[in-house]
Amino acid sequence: MTSGVHSRIRLLAQGHTDSDIRRAVRSGDLIRLRPGWYATTIADPDTVAAVRAGGVLGCVSALRFHDLWIPPGHEGLHVRTSKYGKRRRPGSCQGVGRPLPLDDAVDSIPVALHCAADCLPDDHWVVVCDSALNSRSVTTDELRALLPKATRRIDDLLARCDPRSQSGTETLVRLRLRAAGYEVRVQPRIRGVGKVDLRVGRLLIECDSVSHHTGLAEYRNDRRRDRKALVGRWLKLRLTYEEVMFGWEEVFADIRAITRADRHRRRGRHRPREG
Repeated sequence: MTSGVHSRIRLLAQGHTDSDIRRAVRSGDLIRLRPGWYATTIADPDTVAAVRAGGVLGCVSALRFHDLWIPPGHEGLHVRTSKYGKRRRPGSCQGVGRPLPLDDAVDSIPVALHCAADCLPDDHWVVVCDSALNSRSVTTDELRALLPKATRRIDDLLARCDPRSQSGTETLVRLRLRAAGYEVRVQPRIRGVGKVDLRVGRLLIECDSVSHHTGLAEYRNDRRRDRKALVGRWLKLRLTYEEVMFGWEEVFADIRAITRADRHRRRGRHRPREG
């Protein structure tokens, strides 16, 4: 995926000459955004705005550009600036440590995650990092090695990440339940049911993402899985996106009620089994 915004240095590296660039600007094929930076006529609007503001698309905005799942509430434009950027543009993002050069119009995922550690709440940063780990099929150690600077706080947050997570809502539920003291299994395989998002004792929890639209085949399979879970003596809890993001207090109260009654404990010869 390309943003359609290029620096003069990148254009020259691709084999274009300064004469080519001037000719493209005169013809309207390229638009000059600021000295040394140009955009095509179909360039990404957020990237254009970031470069015009004196920086590059960074932090949360770059992570969204890379199609990672971002929790609601972070819709504003995030611009990473040079070492002089804080003087020029209040609210710009730079991250911890020495400012990195502005080489590309959109920051890479590691650079954007490093920067976002200063802009996102801890849980939301872990959500985005889980999305990166899962969608890019990299390990936590591999991602840590790519970060410009792994601070102690970032190391602590990485320790809470899990590349097995299939959605942002699943990550949030996992983090919240573990913070409350629950032992949570991630993506366990249940005999007769298959993989489920989370397990607390014999309570199975499935979390819908915002893009979850159930077709007929998926609807039927979900009901079959629910039936098999019940036959296997499991308790099953399905959570919608809205319940996780905006109704968690009520959901957590229900989970507390289930666990307080000890109904989720796996006991005896007929206890349910993974498999």
